Amino acid sequence: MKDYRSLSAKEREHLLAQLLGEYEKYKAMGLSLDLSRGKPNAEQLDISQAMLAVDMSREACFDDTGFDCRNYGMLDGVPEMKRFFAYLYGLKKEYIFIGGNSSLQLMYDTLARAMLFGVLGSPRPWCREEGRKWICVAPGYDRHFAITEAFGFELLTVRMTPTGPDMDEVEKLVADPKVKGIWCVPKYSNPTGNTYSDETVRRLAKMKCAAPDFRIMWDNAYAVHDINDHGDTLADIFAEARAFGTEDRIFYFSSTSKITFPGGGVSLLAATPANLAQMKPLIGVQTIGYDKLNQLRHLRYFANPDAVREHMTRMGDYIRNKFSITLAALSELDGLGIAEWTKPNGGYFISLDVLPGTAKRVFELMREVGVTLTGVGATFPYGVDPDDSNLRIAPTYPTDSDLALACKILVLAVKIAALEKMK
Repeated sequence: MKDYRSLSAKEREHLLAQLLGEYEKYKAMGLSLDLSRGKPNAEQLDISQAMLAVDMSREACFDDTGFDCRNYGMLDGVPEMKRFFAYLYGLKKEYIFIGGNSSLQLMYDTLARAMLFGVLGSPRPWCREEGRKWICVAPGYDRHFAITEAFGFELLTVRMTPTGPDMDEVEKLVADPKVKGIWCVPKYSNPTGNTYSDETVRRLAKMKCAAPDFRIMWDNAYAVHDINDHGDTLADIFAEARAFGTEDRIFYFSSTSKITFPGGGVSLLAATPANLAQMKPLIGVQTIGYDKLNQLRHLRYFANPDAVREHMTRMGDYIRNKFSITLAALSELDGLGIAEWTKPNGGYFISLDVLPGTAKRVFELMREVGVTLTGVGATFPYGVDPDDSNLRIAPTYPTDSDLALACKILVLAVKIAALEKMK
């Protein structure tokens, strides 16, 4: 098929009529398909099912120090779990605080504490900082943006590039003392699947920030979520920051929620001992400790971090198949001049950029036929995509057959919307 821009008006009109006829057939099928959220389906969750059968008898409830994990205590987590995460993510165990099942909750709580009490180096609590601002890399993760919006920050959009955020723009923005932080998903970023280059990580670590309490919220959710034999590599943000004396600006988060069960994972916050010393007394007022039995359950199931890698190879095979189905369908748009998309080596999402001014129309066409997409604009601060062009594709939840059908309809909708726009 030729580039749509090279077609005559009559050719476009004829093609549009043909595609609309095909679309009506799908519309009559009464479909109900979902590509909207990055959720695993039941088949993927079954990969971890054996963890629920792990022996949790009385004797198994003691950690390797002899502590009874059925009881109160261990605010910052089971020491074994810290060592496990330290090895898995290349972190220092003394930097690690273990939370509950949700890293998003740890992020929210971290910012809530900063609002009420400030962070290490804060001249005052952030709630007393008038005109506070936050950098949001877009397309990005809508729940990140929602947290800082809820806390009254002005959201500043910086464009994502293939190597991470536009660092020239970031470095300009942090010269403003009202800019308090930046959201980062550094490996297989949501939704583009891009991984930050070594140079980007280094520039984030060494940049001069006017705010003495500037923080990088480093959400490394997909650190071990490779789908190919040779996944992307990500530089060690703490090592880079250590070289420039900026380690305190890093708040690092991750969890096992997309390794085992989203509703029953284990999360972590990593920060310098000085940061943790400021935070832990405040956390200790909020809770006596998180679910240590679930931490032990994970430790007993995986036995060692290498077992996680074997587990993630199985998970990667499963998700790679979902990506392959999606990318095969999108390949039908090759050469048409109406769409571009990412081809990640891991993570959970594919980012699709359609002809500017048509994303909402694509969403509408999909909704009318019974296929749910993530809302247009969700990948941008305040829910507004200035170009009306970005769509986040989440291929993990549908069955293979449903995914193939939904993607076929998606390609059809992109074509229809583009031809309508060109009329």
